[in-house]
Amino acid sequence: MAQRGTDPLTRRAKADILIETTASQLRDMLHQAVGELDPFPFFMGSLLFQGFEAEPGEPAKAERGCIIVCPDGELYEYTYSMMVGPLYPEPFRKEEAKKLDLPPQDYIPYAYNALCQITRLLLEREQPS
Repeated sequence: MAQRGTDPLTRRAKADILIETTASQLRDMLHQAVGELDPFPFFMGSLLFQGFEAEPGEPAKAERGCIIVCPDGELYEYTYSMMVGPLYPEPFRKEEAKKLDLPPQDYIPYAYNALCQITRLLLEREQPS
């Protein structure tokens, strides 16, 4: 009979600690890195929100909108809508950004992609025009 290794619950607890530690370290790195983006970009033609997309390479969860990083180093769900009609003779754009509180396993891919985007933006700014 094969001897059992680590208790499954202990293994799961260790994995949870690793995920939480990684997410915390990425959060600290992201807060530090956003300070290097000066000026901080405005998000896709927005007149209100500074930020850039932090979507990971894989399709994001359908229940979330576009995830952006703002100058405070936090992740936000950005949404906008266009209103037209009798009350709005000209199209009116409504923009919102709601701060996200993601569990560590969901936060990690967004934070990693955000750090990659910051690196890309900083390297592009170093290139001569």
